[in-house]
Amino acid sequence: MYGRAILHSDLNCFYASVEMMLDPRLRGKPVAVCGATEDRHGIVLAKSELAKKAGVKTGMVNWEAQRICKDLILVPPQYDQYLKYSKLTQAIYQRYTDLIEPFGMDECWLDVSGSRSACGEPMEIAESIRKTVKEELGLTVSIGVSFNKVFAKLGSDMKKPDAVTVIPEDRFKEMIWHLPASEMLGVGRATEKKLSSCGIRTIGDIANWPVDFFTRRLGKCGTDLWRFANGLDNSQVMTRDTEVPEKTVGHGITTLQDLENPAEVWKVMLALSQDIGHRLYLFNRKATGIAIDVRDNQLFFKQWQRSISLPTQSPSWIAREAFALFCDRYDWKHPIRSITVRAIGLTSMDTPSQLSVFVDAERIARSEKLDACIEDIRRRYGKASIINACLLDNPKMPPHHENKVIMPTGIPI
Repeated sequence: MYGRAILHSDLNCFYASVEMMLDPRLRGKPVAVCGATEDRHGIVLAKSELAKKAGVKTGMVNWEAQRICKDLILVPPQYDQYLKYSKLTQAIYQRYTDLIEPFGMDECWLDVSGSRSACGEPMEIAESIRKTVKEELGLTVSIGVSFNKVFAKLGSDMKKPDAVTVIPEDRFKEMIWHLPASEMLGVGRATEKKLSSCGIRTIGDIANWPVDFFTRRLGKCGTDLWRFANGLDNSQVMTRDTEVPEKTVGHGITTLQDLENPAEVWKVMLALSQDIGHRLYLFNRKATGIAIDVRDNQLFFKQWQRSISLPTQSPSWIAREAFALFCDRYDWKHPIRSITVRAIGLTSMDTPSQLSVFVDAERIARSEKLDACIEDIRRRYGKASIINACLLDNPKMPPHHENKVIMPTGIPI
């Protein structure tokens, strides 16, 4: 393989693998990492290969997973350990290249185009990484090797666990065009459904349809999909010290009891927005839009988003916008089990904003000044030093919701 050489390394069943490595008694048994059942966070976050083979899926509620797999062992997550081993793995990657781009906690792209003279050919580098991670950390990785990022990731998904797959530039059509369209980066459930309704079911179908069709149907994302399928992805792997601006900031919880009226939803959104505002303050970002994810007690999931009239990092304003969106869209057919609020379309605080005659800019400015004062007090004296009065008595909120994490699936844990 000559020219550009990109690796995508994926730690297999990462959370569950770390748990089995830390506790050897779990090895050879079906394991699932789950949220705390006593707080109704009983959802499978990750599973071992044996659990996967038994039919356990990420996002299943605990009781359903245990019904499918009678011998399933449930363990709570240890995020500090996952972060530790993620960093240790990336330290191994750094022995081969400084062009490393994390994609979540357990995946990374590596550009090894310039590493041949010191480390060998891309396939040799991939095999060396696979063996080193296994020997030094007790974990396994699947690595894809190709001439661009999209196909490298596709390669890492083709053989699991503990494997290396090469997709060379002169053979990619015969290797991947027959695969389902959903296998390619950027094709989620909604996009797959749209493509399928038009008779587009494989990656080859995407590649061979006119690009204008995808542009009309899916906009720029559609154009990108066509380029990806034809091997035209030329996106660069970020260097380790490249500062990548946050695109969204979100926070979500599963409540201790179902939310049954708008007043209870408002309290939750207000609490979530405090954390979002804090992170926007740290990133020096403001939101140009808001998104909410709602899961009812029948486990049906709904998501809505819209732009906001004036970009802001004010927690109270974000809460108002999120609550207004909720009231416009939710039909209350069922009580609510979990809520996520996300600030989207983030821009720098220094970016000028176009004022609208329909927006009370002075009111928003006063709100932001007040929120800045509150942020300063919390930074000096702790998060609990000042809170909204309506949150003092909110028995449906988990006591330590600030430690919750939003998974890529959108499921709050």
